[in-house]
Amino acid sequence: MSVTDGERSPPLSIASKVLRVNWALMLLVGAIAAIGFLMLYSVAGGSVDPWAGRQMTRFGVGLILMTIVALIDVRFWKWASPFAYLGALGLLVAVEFVGETGMGAQRWLRLGPLTLQPSEVMKVALVMALARYYAWLDGSRTSRPLWLIPPLALIALPAVLVLKQPDLGTALLLCLGGTVVMFLAGVSWWYFAGAGTLGGAGIWAVLASKGTEWQVLKDYQYRRIETFLDPSRDPLGAGYHITQSKIAMGSGGLTGRGFMQGTQSRLNFLPEKHTDFIFTTLSEEFGAVGSMSLLALYALLLVFGFASMAANRDRFGALLTGGLTATCFFFWAVNMAMVMGLIPIVGVPLPLVSYGGSAMLVLLIAFGLMQSAHIHRK
Repeated sequence: MSVTDGERSPPLSIASKVLRVNWALMLLVGAIAAIGFLMLYSVAGGSVDPWAGRQMTRFGVGLILMTIVALIDVRFWKWASPFAYLGALGLLVAVEFVGETGMGAQRWLRLGPLTLQPSEVMKVALVMALARYYAWLDGSRTSRPLWLIPPLALIALPAVLVLKQPDLGTALLLCLGGTVVMFLAGVSWWYFAGAGTLGGAGIWAVLASKGTEWQVLKDYQYRRIETFLDPSRDPLGAGYHITQSKIAMGSGGLTGRGFMQGTQSRLNFLPEKHTDFIFTTLSEEFGAVGSMSLLALYALLLVFGFASMAANRDRFGALLTGGLTATCFFFWAVNMAMVMGLIPIVGVPLPLVSYGGSAMLVLLIAFGLMQSAHIHRK
């Protein structure tokens, strides 16, 4: 990514920009979203209400926003990155004072008729800010300790605010996304090795703090960890979610029970079937074939995203594309690992498939930024 930001490409016409759109990426986004509409229709018992219809409307609005963002020169987004970060940070602070509470967490802001989850906005704004920082920073200073302080602060501030909501899953995604941008920017491997060692020690400290005056996590979060290790300890309580998820996925077999024939979801045994556990519904109805098909679409999305990053000679555009692609990967990887019992349940939605307004719109804007970097690449 040795790029000279001083090079400037001539302005592109609208027609030229449309021709340079990464249409493969657009088709993949549409295909994954269509699977989401289908599953939301299924879990509602064969009705577009209350989820599928709203999700399709949001997707339509998101496509318009994505197109607008994509056609704007990426240099504008580079200029706007600090303001996007500060705006998202301000929204996170506002959540602390006037945020709405739901499911035991204070994560949402009511903006007239709209409900916004600022932590979703921050996932994109953080990548933008870090990409802007490393595009400005001279490559010889990337791994110097003094110049590591600003990006670490950019990551830590929103992560702490999100963790206080509490939202462990999103805080984890913010840290992972920020770390990837630092890695792509060329920060030395030694720092990541040291961070991994400290992370292991931190996990031990978190677990050891249970029941003490300096307990780090909430009680329900510790119960999630214990349930992850042994769901049978409380199959009708804390272990209910993951137990039902495994039953549903196992009952799907190779080809599934058939569309709208999943017993766990249709009989409401499966919790949060339209949001965090929608992948389980897909696995029950379409089996391993359906699950692997969705996984293949996500994998292709990553391939096209990182290919676009590699082809971009602009440092900001390349880091922006790589960081947003990695953030999408962490979204679906964490969600799938969660519903399969590989990691504790942390409440992360499946991108473009799970029901949700803020996540859908912000993710489509993120794809718009990736398209902007691709269209206006050098």
